[in-house]
Amino acid sequence: MEGTEVPMAVPTGVPTGVPTGVPALATEPRFAQRLRQRLEQERLLDGRYGLQRVPGGRVAVPLLPEKLSQLCLPREVPCELLGIQDPVPSRAARRRSPAQRLREELRRLLGPGWSGELERDVPHAWQRHGDLVLLSEDSFRAEPWERLGPALWETVAKALGARRVARRGRVMPDGMRSPRVTLLLGQHGWVEHVDNGIRYTFDVTKCMFSPGNITEKLRVASLPCSGEVVVDLYAGIGYFTLPFLVHAGAAFVHACEWNSHAVEALHRSLVLNGVRDRCHIHSGDSRQLQLRDVADRVNLGLIPSSEEGWPVACRVLKKDTGGVLHIHHNVETRPATPQSAVLLAERGSPEAAGPGGEAQHPPQHGGEETPGARLRPEWQSWAEGTATHIQGLLAELHGAPWRSSVLHVEPVKSYAPHVHHLVLDLECRPVLPV
Repeated sequence: MEGTEVPMAVPTGVPTGVPTGVPALATEPRFAQRLRQRLEQERLLDGRYGLQRVPGGRVAVPLLPEKLSQLCLPREVPCELLGIQDPVPSRAARRRSPAQRLREELRRLLGPGWSGELERDVPHAWQRHGDLVLLSEDSFRAEPWERLGPALWETVAKALGARRVARRGRVMPDGMRSPRVTLLLGQHGWVEHVDNGIRYTFDVTKCMFSPGNITEKLRVASLPCSGEVVVDLYAGIGYFTLPFLVHAGAAFVHACEWNSHAVEALHRSLVLNGVRDRCHIHSGDSRQLQLRDVADRVNLGLIPSSEEGWPVACRVLKKDTGGVLHIHHNVETRPATPQSAVLLAERGSPEAAGPGGEAQHPPQHGGEETPGARLRPEWQSWAEGTATHIQGLLAELHGAPWRSSVLHVEPVKSYAPHVHHLVLDLECRPVLPV
């Protein structure tokens, strides 16, 4: 039989102060389920967390912090109010998506101030870098969020299991694609991201990480570069420099980058991956690069166009043997129709039979406007025009004829409506005298 209910502050041995951590009532195991049921009936149970063992052989039942003042207990249930520092999520909480958890925590934080307008201002997706969550620039812009101050970002971090929170802004038009990122919670923006077994470290407030290039990074990692010297003209934080070194087996990479923050990130990532001794970082404008006659392969990973780097790429290629250029470019494309797509195999073009073990066959991608097995006329035209231009640059540079062959055209991603980010693998060789 239940005893007379009394306020929480009255029973002997129950502290009156509010505990740190998640408030809970600790009781003997035989009373735990009765206590849980009672708290649930009174809507005082914090369903985000499960019951858990605490020192002294007791079981802790979590309480809603905002309902502590309403707490009353039967006398015959011995208990103690304490704070759980590492609460265990309940089964129901584990089944909720991160987006659901975020909304529930924010609704709890705002109480009566919660509204449909604010709910629409809460993001459904975000980038995650270790313990840092990077929000989109349109997140939490409504005026009521500003009044919450640090409590908002602490709640976001807790709901998403993070320690730091940052928010993106627009990319600055400074030629370096520097991000406008505001750190909202935490002391610094350095993070670590793992892609295909490669560890990238960078400061999210200073450098961008481009997850959209993952297919090209995987492709670069599979290229046969054993024993080769590679020049990466636009290295950034090492998007392609590191796959060349870690997976593709390049003997040495010359990495060119003019953003000092990216240079620092690249240096740290090279050390993290144990390949610092096989890379020289050339800090500054790659158009002023003094290297000549060193490369078996050159990567030109700049969009919308890497054309300003083509003369440099020609200069660094080995003059006696040539090599392969990987040329990135954004190409405008008319809406695709079955009649306008041309299968590579039907063209009988050099892509189907290029020498040197390159990736010569079209990739099998899906995607709304990127049929991987097809080369569109605009792509073919751009590839052939680029090959002709590069061939002319090489002939002018060396005073002798060169040949260029299109090995492969890789669609990386849709950059904008009817604009595709492509990579042309172009083999360039001197024409040997007969």
